[in-house]
Amino acid sequence: MLCYTGKPIFSVDIHPDGTKFATGGQGEDSGKVMIWNMAPVLREEDEKNENIPKMLCQMDNHLACVNCVRWSNNGLYLASGGDDKLVMVWKRAAFIGPSTVFGSSSKLANVEQWRCVTILRNHTGDVMDVAWSPHDIWLASCSVDNTIVIWNARKFPEMVTCLRGHTGLVKGLTWDPVGKYIASQADDHSLKVWRTVDWQMEANITKPFSECGGTTHVLRLSWSPDGQYLVSAHAMNNSGPTAQIVERDGWKTNMDFVGHRKAVTVVKFNPKIFKKKQKNGSSPKPSCPYCCCAVGSKDRSLSVWLTSLKRPLVVIHDLFDKSIMDISWTLTGLGMLVCSMDGTVAYLDFSLDELGDPLNEEEKNSIHQNIYGKSLAITSTEAQLSTTIIENPEMLKYQQERQISAQANSAPGSTGPESSAPKLNSVMNGESLEDIRKNLLKKQVETRTADGRRRITPLCIAQLDTGDFSPALFNSVPILPSGSSMSCQLAPHQWHLQSVKSSLLITSASKIEPMKALDSRFTERSKATPGVTSAISSTAGLTPLDSRPKDAVSAMKEVKTKEDTSSDSEDKMATINKNLSFSKRKPELLLDGGEVVEKRKKGRPRKDKMAAPIAQSFNQVERRRKDKQYSPFMLLPTPSTQKAFSLQVSMEPSVFLEVENEMSVVAGSKLSQLRCSRDGRDWNTLLPSSVVTAAGSSDILAVACEDRMLSVFSSCGRRLLPAIQLATPVSALHCSAHFVMVLTAGATLSIWDVQKQKALVKNESLQTILSGADTTVSQSLLTQQGVPVIGLSNGKSYCFSSSLETWTLIADKGDSLVQCADFRSCLSTQDAPVSSGPLAVMQGRNLNAGRLASRLSSTPHHLQHSMTLAFLENQLASALTLQSAQEYRYWLLIYARFLVNEGSEYRLKELCKELLGPVHKSAATAWEPTTLGLHKRELLREVLPVIGENLRFQRLFTEYQDQLELLRNK
Repeated sequence: MLCYTGKPIFSVDIHPDGTKFATGGQGEDSGKVMIWNMAPVLREEDEKNENIPKMLCQMDNHLACVNCVRWSNNGLYLASGGDDKLVMVWKRAAFIGPSTVFGSSSKLANVEQWRCVTILRNHTGDVMDVAWSPHDIWLASCSVDNTIVIWNARKFPEMVTCLRGHTGLVKGLTWDPVGKYIASQADDHSLKVWRTVDWQMEANITKPFSECGGTTHVLRLSWSPDGQYLVSAHAMNNSGPTAQIVERDGWKTNMDFVGHRKAVTVVKFNPKIFKKKQKNGSSPKPSCPYCCCAVGSKDRSLSVWLTSLKRPLVVIHDLFDKSIMDISWTLTGLGMLVCSMDGTVAYLDFSLDELGDPLNEEEKNSIHQNIYGKSLAITSTEAQLSTTIIENPEMLKYQQERQISAQANSAPGSTGPESSAPKLNSVMNGESLEDIRKNLLKKQVETRTADGRRRITPLCIAQLDTGDFSPALFNSVPILPSGSSMSCQLAPHQWHLQSVKSSLLITSASKIEPMKALDSRFTERSKATPGVTSAISSTAGLTPLDSRPKDAVSAMKEVKTKEDTSSDSEDKMATINKNLSFSKRKPELLLDGGEVVEKRKKGRPRKDKMAAPIAQSFNQVERRRKDKQYSPFMLLPTPSTQKAFSLQVSMEPSVFLEVENEMSVVAGSKLSQLRCSRDGRDWNTLLPSSVVTAAGSSDILAVACEDRMLSVFSSCGRRLLPAIQLATPVSALHCSAHFVMVLTAGATLSIWDVQKQKALVKNESLQTILSGADTTVSQSLLTQQGVPVIGLSNGKSYCFSSSLETWTLIADKGDSLVQCADFRSCLSTQDAPVSSGPLAVMQGRNLNAGRLASRLSSTPHHLQHSMTLAFLENQLASALTLQSAQEYRYWLLIYARFLVNEGSEYRLKELCKELLGPVHKSAATAWEPTTLGLHKRELLREVLPVIGENLRFQRLFTEYQDQLELLRNK
């Protein structure tokens, strides 16, 4: 008998290797998980030896009483659940030397270091029981909130599903050793069996529990090692407490274990299957294998049963002063630990003479050979054992492709982040051994005893060895020392800025967001790709990093190496902006309607005086605004006039633009010259006022002058529009394809389609979106489709929809949906991330920030699910408004994958229906076959393989595939 701290012990579990065991219970002012050395328990001489530690580690992280501790099957992890509504997963840390728990005496030094690697938050009530599935694929937890949560143990803290159906406190869980079912028992007088293939209820057993009261703290039920019997904790028969035996075949309840005077609290099957021990010298007789089961009760007694005996093998009365709470067998099947509410743990030792001979692996395999034709233990993947019938050949194809890609991912050569982890995808249908036994498993031998009772000989099913867990599986939450308090468990990761290439452009404006300026997208593309949606431009002129002084470079390095906290990065950014603003070198980089491009070295030489940057003008504007010498109508800063400047507006074809202001005076008016070089051919034109800013694309050029006149020319120098009079000076000017956009200092926006000679947007005020006196425009751009996008200093980005005639929000740096949306699992390697589209440009690094937050966030899964769903739907709507076809397709496929992963059937059905459209034409239909130039039915063809990856949606897949075939053949 081992004494604990005198506080109740609610749970005990022996490590698979038999060298240690864990207990969970009540500490002084918190929940306590303790890990003990098994050696002093097994051997008296070790107990007396002071050099052999009895306690290995104690962890006080739980805020309230710990109700359950369970080792994973591979022994790498320990899961604990408590009254603080949390499930914690622990892993042994590298030895750092003994450490003491804060506030304790030095005698209580931790010999082993165990640290919490993930905290699972979803339950809204005390967690009563936790259980690892066979092969540690899932971890289940149940709670007094009436739910069971299944966690993805390969991607903590990801939640697979939440099982709802109990109407009372759920107090116990057990997995079928075959992996097909999980059973739960609750205070609502029911035992429920759930399928792992679709997480639906398979059976609801109520009859034996109708008389039961909610008197027990726990109801720990257990499944036999052959999977044929499920034994409940508390049941009643003729007003007497029993442990009910439920047969897997038809969930029949004809037998029970009788004899305890009070409610049964815990049942635990021995992990081994036994056969009768042969006496020395006698010839071996063929004997039927059998199982062994221990039953603990509130009456403080323990009974051990063999299925080959009519009566219990042993009953130990008054073992404790209070109720038995938990039982754990050693993996050898010969030792057992039992814990009690009275704060003690008892160890019971059995001999082979008492229990019998455990079957060895060969004997198990020979039984498998007889049943299945080959041993399960040597089958390479669980997927091959899945017998869910796939009716659709296309579906089969996608399932096979999925398996092949999963195997490729886990091949030794692969270097992906998950390569060390066994891929969850490679396992079909919920990683179960499935229903093979339905067809293959022969009926077990059934005999009747003299008094008419049934005796059934169990058969063994070996567990599959899926290899070791990998530490990479627990990569979601930062690690913390076992003794640390809860408050510091989510230390932020260090996130560094990506390397900044020489062709990085920084948008310099009066108020600029550091995250926007160091947009990750710029770092990925050193050269512009012709024909890609034009994306980058700004209210101010842009100063390339190439032209910054050396101290700007060092400032940039500083930002890169420091942790990116907002205050730090803003200070650094201010330094960079300041340095950039006064750079005097020639710009190596110029713009093509917003494209970042690298200037060609060949062609016309540039004059030094043309290289003065436009950016410094903003500082002057800000000063003028502050001195109130500026018109109140001037809400946005304007670039100041320079003597000369030049820029490249297109790469393919190569178009350069040079402006020389006040080059000559004719009849009292100062003339300015605009010169253009297109593929080596030059033209020039004169303007009667100084040019403030210019922009262009491969088709058109636009210049805005000091007299508030806007002129538009073709790339050959022909004037395309009469000079347009603007109400206030220009703040920003953009050209993209055949569209011209002007943002004025009076905060109005106008866009003209030069080809059609019409206005798309006319003097639209930005007042609607400029909320607050400090808000200003930090970024603006015009897409290839003529859609204007405005980024504000408050982190919000808007685009003006000419069809809806309103401003629509497309990105928000402070949006909690972006922060908590987690769609990492839905990203495909085939999809190149659309880093060049307008949506990606405006959101910049926010998406990365979102991933960071999702790793650190403590949001419950159902909330995270809803936030991710809302975020993805926002992305789709934004891509649609921006008319960005490439991004719309990209987010549509991520959205479809998310719906498939999360099992959102209604939304998935609605999506498919919208993409398919009406099968038969009618005058009433308003369905459009294309969206943004993409054929909807082609998009559906891309979505179907995604649906094909989940067997649950087999019917939906078949239905829409058939419809598409029907339409193709029409």
